[in-house]
Amino acid sequence: QVQLVESGGGLVQPGGSLRLSCAASIGIFSIYTMGWYRQAPGKERELVANITSSGSTNYADSVKGRFTISRENTKATVYLQMSSLKPEDTAVYYCNSYYSDWDREYDYWGQGTQVTVSS
Repeated sequence: QVQLVESGGGLVQPGGSLRLSCAASIGIFSIYTMGWYRQAPGKERELVANITSSGSTNYADSVKGRFTISRENTKATVYLQMSSLKPEDTAVYYCNSYYSDWDREYDYWGQGTQVTVSS
C-alpha cells in the first residue's frame, strides 16, 4: 500500500525552527524525486523544495537560505529543516513523491501537516 506520512509540524514563534519528516512506503524509495509543497489558506499549493534521486535539490526563492531538504534512502524518509521561520511560512505542508518511466507516472501525496508561525 502506497503511503506517505508527514510529521513534525506545529506552532513555532517567528525566527524559530522545525524539522518535518515524511516516511514513505512507495516501493523503491530511492528512485523517486521527493518534494515538499505547502498550501496557505486561500492560496494555491506551491513547491517549497524537492530532491531528486541523485540528490540534486531545488528551492522556492522564498525559502532559499532558510530551509534545507534532505533524504535518507535507507529509512525511506525525506526531511525538511526549516529555520528563521516567518509568519508567511504558515501553511499545511505536504510531502510528494514522483517518478515517471516510459508509460506511466507515479505521483503520491501525504495527508499534510500544519505549520503555524506566530507569536
